[in-house]
Amino acid sequence: MEDVMTADNLILKPARPSLLRLLSEDVSCVFQRDPAARSRFEVLTTYPGVHAILLQRIAHSLWTFGLRYLARLLSWFARFLTNIDIHPGATIGRRFFIDHGAGVVIGETSVIGDDVTLYHGVTLGGTTWNKGKRHPTLGDGVVVGAGAKILGAISLGKNVRVGANSVVVKDVPADRTVVGIPAKIVLRTEEAGADNIYGINLDHHLIPDPVGRAIACLMERIEVLEGQLRKQGEPVDGQCHTCEADDLCGTEVARVMRKA
Repeated sequence: MEDVMTADNLILKPARPSLLRLLSEDVSCVFQRDPAARSRFEVLTTYPGVHAILLQRIAHSLWTFGLRYLARLLSWFARFLTNIDIHPGATIGRRFFIDHGAGVVIGETSVIGDDVTLYHGVTLGGTTWNKGKRHPTLGDGVVVGAGAKILGAISLGKNVRVGANSVVVKDVPADRTVVGIPAKIVLRTEEAGADNIYGINLDHHLIPDPVGRAIACLMERIEVLEGQLRKQGEPVDGQCHTCEADDLCGTEVARVMRKA
């Protein structure tokens, strides 16, 4: 019996762009995220991040066709040329950009969405000897700051921003900014800043200091309590006898932390 095509079993999938289209988009997106880019010729000839991506696209095609050794050889050449190590098995979406690029490492089972931006020193690493999925998955629009490490088979949702030198070891919901070791959510992405004219938000440097805020709150509370004690005639010693820098003790700390 022949299968009948109905609305229930018809699934429309967007056509996968050609390799040339992907390469063209990788070059074009540089102008959206790097104001130093002046011309396509300059980008094609002097940007190691672009070179690494172009070669990885080709190596991934070879990997997909089963030409694993040729893919690894091309990947080795790309690393030798650019100091960027991207495994040919990694799945990378459209308009991927690596700024500067030195020291970037992307593991075999990494999955990267569209419009993702990585800065230098970023690692998408594995945490297990198992051959299955062991590297991160990054959603569309993710921005990862310089030196950050994202480890394990975890997922970062759309538009997540990772602060520089952070270490991410747990899943992160969409539209969040994370910072620290281990990384913790510090704010929603829409609070960080506005998109640029191309719809790309690169303001991953706008990171609050939750520890500083908590200390400032505690110092302010101490001020209030000491004030109440003074009103009741109780003796209050406002100096910290365990700290040599007396000018940064007591209420002065609160003042400094509030300014920060």
